[in-house]
Amino acid sequence: MAKLRKFSAYQTVERPYTRHSKYKVKNFVRSRPVNRIVRFVMGSRTKTFKHKLQLVSNQRMQMRDNAIEAARQTCNRLLELEFIANYRFMIHVFPHHILRENPLSAGAGADRMSTGMAHSFGKNIGIAAQVKKGKVIFSVQFNENPEIVKVALKRAAAKLPCKCLIR
Repeated sequence: MAKLRKFSAYQTVERPYTRHSKYKVKNFVRSRPVNRIVRFVMGSRTKTFKHKLQLVSNQRMQMRDNAIEAARQTCNRLLELEFIANYRFMIHVFPHHILRENPLSAGAGADRMSTGMAHSFGKNIGIAAQVKKGKVIFSVQFNENPEIVKVALKRAAAKLPCKCLIR
């Protein structure tokens, strides 16, 4: 069974050779992997709120979509239990960058099977969001009890692969 590769291999922000054109000849990648993020706005969409807290990236890096989804689930679960529907939780990053690798086989006889990386764009293995320093990742709007929102954002920050600030 295939499993996720350690993310330290994909943390650095690279130039995204991820052209996905409607013309097959101009594609750099053959297909686009499925985005694992289920929702980008949670809670009440119509109400207005007095206060707002944001989770901000403190370094430049890439975040996989499954890390963003895991952070979303932990943060939203606590907010739902405490506020029911008196909050608005938004995700501000979208995973556009397609992660690719050239699969090389290991084991006996693998040296005869590998063809190298000449003119290879590799197979897509996932998608990631490229985040700059100071970019807002999550924001929560609410009316009361900011301590609970801070705890929820700290839980979300623990799931993300970068250092984050709450402001």
